[in-house]
Amino acid sequence: MGEIVVVRDGSGPDVLLVHGGAGPRTTWGALAPLAARWTLGYVHRRGYPPSPPSQKRQDFEVDAGDLAPLLVGRPHVVAHSYGVLGTLIATAAAPDGVRSLTLIEPPLNHLVPDDPEVARLERIGDAVLTHGMGTDPDELREFLRLAGAPVGDGPLPESVVAGVRRAHGSRLTSEARPRLDVIRDAGVPVLVASGGHTSALERICDALADALDGERGVHPGAGHFVAAAEGFAERLETFLRSLV
Repeated sequence: MGEIVVVRDGSGPDVLLVHGGAGPRTTWGALAPLAARWTLGYVHRRGYPPSPPSQKRQDFEVDAGDLAPLLVGRPHVVAHSYGVLGTLIATAAAPDGVRSLTLIEPPLNHLVPDDPEVARLERIGDAVLTHGMGTDPDELREFLRLAGAPVGDGPLPESVVAGVRRAHGSRLTSEARPRLDVIRDAGVPVLVASGGHTSALERICDALADALDGERGVHPGAGHFVAAAEGFAERLETFLRSLV
């Protein structure tokens, strides 16, 4: 299928950045100053140029296969949203290949069973991936706002529509069951971060930190794009420096 592209910038220990539904520039732009002290590897997931297109659909199992060879150098890995799923699967397959994990607002809804708000988040997320622009308009806008898209009351921006169409048909996040126990038992250092903008995601992140014996951080102000929130870059660097 062809290898995915990683654009590297900076000098110092390797930090691999794995985006989710939005591209690397939108997701990680606020972390660019860290390149003064770290080598930032901006992963472009399949379907996000200049990486090759997806053959059929976005798929976290395919992401895991793409990420596996990138772990040979034992980088720190920072992953966001849908990108967390492939990251966790790849890490569970080779936990010694990861120096640390920073995980930001992943759609691991199964970690909080019997919670109505989490169940609704999963339902509308699956609906958008299944039906794309054919999703109920109110639910589509609700999901897009939670996902950090610039959505107002008028027509959806062309860039947002393009993102929905790219996600249409993706493998459902509700199917993901990464082996968190393997990662925890391997002693991989973990930081789980969220943006304090919706209670369902806060509870998911709390449960993930508990399952991985990880540290927990909440950085409000940038919605789902937590990496852009005030204080996140400093918190991330403090975490990474504690492991060098």
